[in-house]
Order: sequence, then C-alpha cells, then structure tokens
Amino acid sequence: MARLSAGPYGETPFQKRLGHNRYILRAWNELSEILEQDGALFSTLKEQVRRALAQKNGCEYCKAKGRPDPQLVDEKTGVAIGFAEAFLQMRGAVPDSIFEVAREALSEREMSELCAFICFTTASQFFGALMDLQPDEQ
Repeated sequence: MARLSAGPYGETPFQKRLGHNRYILRAWNELSEILEQDGALFSTLKEQVRRALAQKNGCEYCKAKGRPDPQLVDEKTGVAIGFAEAFLQMRGAVPDSIFEVAREALSEREMSELCAFICFTTASQFFGALMDLQPDEQ
C-alpha cells in the first residue's frame, strides 16, 4: 500500500500521489509528455531506456512493464541503455570515456534529450519507490 493516500487530482496511482498539489502534478505531467514523445530520439527507444532504469531504481510499480525488449534493441537503443545503466551505477558521475562512446552513436541533440530523459525518469521512479507504489494499485 502506498505511503500517501491518493490526492484529489490525477488519474494513475503515481499521479494521485503528486495530486495533493495540482500545480506540481500539472508541470510534472507536461514535462513527462514532452520527454516521452518522439523528439530527437524515438519514443520506442526511450521506453526501452525507461524499462532498463526501472530495474534498478527501486519502484515496483515502474518495473511492471518488464525489462527492455531484446527485439526492440538496435545499436542506438543498446548504447542509450548502456549509458543509462552507467549513469545509475556511477550515481550520475559518468566519466568522459563513457560519454564519448555514447556520442559515437548519438548526436549532441540526442545526447541532450537522453540525459534529460534519464534524469527525469529516475526522479519519477525514485518518487514511485519513495511512495512504495505497487503494480497492483488501482
């Protein structure tokens, strides 16, 4: 059971925990929608990165969609997942050498979007873990 009751705003269990403050919920949702859609990186790539992050960020609710799908992992997606895993393992202190490997497969625009997506997704998953959200919550 989640550590906070559902707030008056939001649709999902995650949103309802943010829903005690509609302004935070609105801003969080807006940024989430922007980052999840196709941009410099395809949304399918970002979903695979989200799944990889979920495995190590401690949110059971976030793990519910499973691990990255190997059938959807091409070279660019593999590099993005590897970069995200390095970010988690090194607690954000990614060395230049790993950053440079990622930049061989991704443009600066793509790297900027990937880094923003990783940071925001990690914050979201930490919030879910902090709230102790579970996959079976209604």
